[in-house]
Amino acid sequence: MTKAVFQLEALTCPSCIKKIETALNKTVGVESARVLFSSSKVKAQFNGTQVRASQLEETISKLGYPVLSAKVS
Repeated sequence: MTKAVFQLEALTCPSCIKKIETALNKTVGVESARVLFSSSKVKAQFNGTQVRASQLEETISKLGYPVLSAKVS
């Protein structure tokens, strides 16, 4: 299982959480995705053979939340 933490620009509303989590959790290969509102981070666990971290980053960005950095382990 691959883990990633995406640092976003400051999130401004709680509805952002649901929007991001729903989109990522619907992605094939994603086991779990959680948004930490207070730190503007997204933590995701996923199957690296089914989806790449860059694809998750693209999904987040397309929703209107620019990713400032990503750490994959």
